[in-house]
Amino acid sequence: MAAKKTRKKAKPIKRTTGKGGNYRPTKSGAGMTRKGVKAYRKANPGSKLKTAVTGKVKKGSKAAKRRKSYCARSLGQLKRSSAKTRNNPNSRIRQARRRWKC
Repeated sequence: MAAKKTRKKAKPIKRTTGKGGNYRPTKSGAGMTRKGVKAYRKANPGSKLKTAVTGKVKKGSKAAKRRKSYCARSLGQLKRSSAKTRNNPNSRIRQARRRWKC
């Protein structure tokens, strides 16, 4: 007799913004929250995802290098986005760059 196959129940889609969300609202600087990064790392073992570098950093430190790298990458994203996004000071990419102090 053939074994009956069972399907896994699909996980409900989690909210990404608002209370209990994993992403910051645009007004508070966009990007992932500490809780969101923790959840992502739990779901993806071996991940090296980290939160934004927002404080003061020493020149040449690891954090300063991460910031410089992010700023360079995000500038490319900003340049490739639409004029509407590029010129809007409240767009997610602009807010994230402001939070990273780019």
